[in-house]
Amino acid sequence: MPCLNEAETLATCINKARHYLTANKVDGEILISDNGSTDGSQEIAMSLGARVINAPQKGYGAALIYGILNAKGKYVIMGDSDDSYDFSELGLYMQDLRNGADLVMGNRFKGGIKKGAMPFLHRYLGNPVLSFAGRLFFKTPIGDFHCGLRGFKQDIVERLALQTIGMEFASEMIVKASLFDLEITEVPTTLSVDGRSRPPHLRTWRDGWRHLRFLLMHSPKWLFYIPGLTLLLLGTLLMLLTLFKPFEIIKGVYFDTNTLIFSSVFIIIGFSCLTLGLFTRTYATEEGFLPKSKLDDKVEQFFKLELGIFLGALIFLGGVMGSLYSFYIWKQAHFGRLEYGEILRIVVPSSTLILVGIQLLFSSFFLGILRIKRKPHFIN
Repeated sequence: MPCLNEAETLATCINKARHYLTANKVDGEILISDNGSTDGSQEIAMSLGARVINAPQKGYGAALIYGILNAKGKYVIMGDSDDSYDFSELGLYMQDLRNGADLVMGNRFKGGIKKGAMPFLHRYLGNPVLSFAGRLFFKTPIGDFHCGLRGFKQDIVERLALQTIGMEFASEMIVKASLFDLEITEVPTTLSVDGRSRPPHLRTWRDGWRHLRFLLMHSPKWLFYIPGLTLLLLGTLLMLLTLFKPFEIIKGVYFDTNTLIFSSVFIIIGFSCLTLGLFTRTYATEEGFLPKSKLDDKVEQFFKLELGIFLGALIFLGGVMGSLYSFYIWKQAHFGRLEYGEILRIVVPSSTLILVGIQLLFSSFFLGILRIKRKPHFIN
């Protein structure tokens, strides 16, 4: 149990946990990972026979990581020490763990949320939206990403290199367990009104953003690839439609040179997003934050530095040729005024090709740098 000034409820939680262990003849310990309590929580825990350790770093995730690493059991069941979860009802968790599950999640929406136990905004907006994003991004069936009562094998921190120290630790555990193909199950869990008289440590908007930020940063596909590909395809379509003449959408309504300019912006932004996604994915897999997929291996085998340089130079030369052609037209007009609409149909695509070509060329070098392997450990 992570603990920060939980003197009002800690004894109740410990007694319920002790009742479960005794009643079910489970050989276990009750471990309190204290995060700097100043209300006597440590003394209460020790007086009731719980083991207390002092987490050296502040934060919900920090307290949990330190507690998990110091736990002595084969399995760990974590839960808040505010009496919102019933530690005397852990049978379903232990059953799934003993049947081989790596992570057993509670689901409060299936088990029941008692009146007043969860703020309206959390229950109907924050939790459903973030849980939906987690399911969409990481293809995991978990319905309640933020349930604080969950069980897992004790080595989960080291296996998944868990490291977030704030509230987003709850998301990190599920995300990485999904990415590394751990066996995850879900059991119904009841959420009760907590027994504290003070406000909770959770901050709705700050911690909600931290969860969303974590989900996005661990999903280059949804953060970079999908927006980037969408903008690139949209920009390319609009440029093709307006490249040679105005495109009539409906009678009297046209896409013209202004649309052409915006199509160039879409293409450049879209291409930038795709390259950023590739950089992010490469860095994350090389450092072990994300597991490598078969697609990563295929991309690495196909997209070599030399190919990127060749394609970048080719695209760049295409843009230069278009620019030279626009200069030729200007020369034919004796360097005077040109027809605005006609010259833009040459200048805009040409400048777009120059920008994309240069970006691809230098991006290929940067990607090559990211792929440089570190020297083996046995080489000094």
